[in-house]
Amino acid sequence: MQRNSPYSKFIGLVLLIVDFFLLDAACRSAYQWRHHYSIDYSNYYVDFLRIFQLAWIPASLGVVLLRDVNIYRSLLKTRKFFSTLVYTFAFHALLIFVFIIGFRDKYYDLSRAFLSAAYLFSFGATFLFRVVISIILRYGIKLRENENRVVIVGAGYAGNDLYHYIIGNKGKETKFMGFFDDQPELPSLVIKGRLEHLKDYCKENQITEIYYAKSLNDTELIKDLADFADEHFIYFKIAPDFRGLMQRKVNIDFYDTVPIMTFRQEPLQVWSNRTLKRIFDIVFSLAVILLVFPWLFLIIGIAIKINSRGPIFFKQPRSGRKNKLFNCYKFRTMYVNNESNSKQATRGDKRITKVGAFLRKTSLDEMPQFFNVLMGDMSVVGPRPHMLKHTEEYSQMIEKYLIRHFVTPGITGHAQVNGFRGETGSDPKLMRKRLEYDTWYMENWSLWLDIKIIVQTVTNIFQGEENAF
Repeated sequence: MQRNSPYSKFIGLVLLIVDFFLLDAACRSAYQWRHHYSIDYSNYYVDFLRIFQLAWIPASLGVVLLRDVNIYRSLLKTRKFFSTLVYTFAFHALLIFVFIIGFRDKYYDLSRAFLSAAYLFSFGATFLFRVVISIILRYGIKLRENENRVVIVGAGYAGNDLYHYIIGNKGKETKFMGFFDDQPELPSLVIKGRLEHLKDYCKENQITEIYYAKSLNDTELIKDLADFADEHFIYFKIAPDFRGLMQRKVNIDFYDTVPIMTFRQEPLQVWSNRTLKRIFDIVFSLAVILLVFPWLFLIIGIAIKINSRGPIFFKQPRSGRKNKLFNCYKFRTMYVNNESNSKQATRGDKRITKVGAFLRKTSLDEMPQFFNVLMGDMSVVGPRPHMLKHTEEYSQMIEKYLIRHFVTPGITGHAQVNGFRGETGSDPKLMRKRLEYDTWYMENWSLWLDIKIIVQTVTNIFQGEENAF
């Protein structure tokens, strides 16, 4: 048997309670749909409603016990909680069937249309509720996985003060992993390794922050560590006296009396800001998926099929946050070809269909990416993700290009609404300009800025964009 998560019983109880309300609402909606008036409480449909709800208890508990379902783990896998829900409704339907047969004298004229609608509405409501719970749980796991793991370069007085601040004030979200130094000033400090071991240790132990607490005279070492940190999505911070770097624009914070210097100030490093942005993404994407996508998909899907052979959707691996791969979804805008994952669309590209040209011009081809947003691979607003080949090329061509991958990529972005979209990759100057806009967005993020970019995106669609092709 599986070992149950400590959260399983609590989540199971929450699901059961909410399911009761959802089944009640579904049955009442089905009755109103079938009979066009509210339930008369003297009507035997009310008794049946209570039986319909109560039967859910043995059905759900029976499936959990018989299939040895770990509720917490099943909610993290869409297929698992979908199959569990199907089995539960099948068992529930069996119990209701036995009940109706047993009391057929009373329920002989129970409307089949009502019963079918009740099951259809109930399944839809409980499934959507589990999708929402699954998204919340997955996001919670990501937050826990994103625990800060820090090392300090420099076993001296500044490093010692910083160490005591971290273990005393940073709480459970930060784990101190050790000091690295070749010539420690304080022999009493336990050294994890020499500087030559630092990079391998950071990669092997998923270090998220490196604090530099040595003299700033060794500028080559500082630059080397800063570049390494950027390339591996590690935040690099300095706790020194300030000599050596004052010509460069930096941000300075203080941990008590310890000065901390960073090369960028990113609002999305703050947990509350990330949570606010994620909630906005979920609400906005759900609204688009439920209100716009159903009828739009039908129209666009038919148009794509009539215009050319091939699938309606196009799936392409792209680079996400911290360069992690994900499948980006779009409406197919090209004839099926072998260069879709290697060659960027250009002006007058013969691979683009007539319907595809319209979809690209209006940005409607990006609509399926709201499902990527819902799954957490993308955000509504953020740096646009590129093809894997282009990410590799640009990172070699443009210094610090990978900085833009510190945040989740978006359907639209600050660079796009300012005219830097489409075929910018062929011109390194334009690509650097796009990087400047993306970096500015990272350093100046706010919820209001996201809303402003969304409004500007919609405005640009209606006005037409020169670089949209």
